[in-house]
Amino acid sequence: MGLFDQIISGALRGTLGEGEQSALGGLLGQLLGQSNLGSLGGLLQQLQQGGLGAQVSSWLGNGQNLPVSADQLRSALGNEQLQQLARQAGLPVDQLLAMLSQHLPQTVDRLSPNGTLQEPAAQAAEADDDDAPAAAGGSLAAQAGLEDVGRRR
Repeated sequence: MGLFDQIISGALRGTLGEGEQSALGGLLGQLLGQSNLGSLGGLLQQLQQGGLGAQVSSWLGNGQNLPVSADQLRSALGNEQLQQLARQAGLPVDQLLAMLSQHLPQTVDRLSPNGTLQEPAAQAAEADDDDAPAAAGGSLAAQAGLEDVGRRR
């Protein structure tokens, strides 16, 4: 079983350790990079457009993270997108949705300590010239137009 399989299996069982939870953000970014969403910021933007703006804002902002259900994710992402992500992850759609609904709020929260989504280091190291702002320390949120989400005014 590969590292990705172990982390996903751990996520599905709810037994992730601290290091594995950190790795989940990077693996999720790699998975999304192979999809038409492009990044975690792209996923968050799609979720906002799909009616989950309050949840996304709570994950990025300070305070309690609002939960998200598998059905809400299914509705916001659509069947075609979910099929693509599940195929790339090597998981059935229902398992992917269960994993995302359980771990996405905490993963985004950990990757946005100051209300700004930070790109996982593994993605920054692999960034090409088109991603120069991200490699130079820019956030995925800024790339996705989400830099102000969750900030208190």
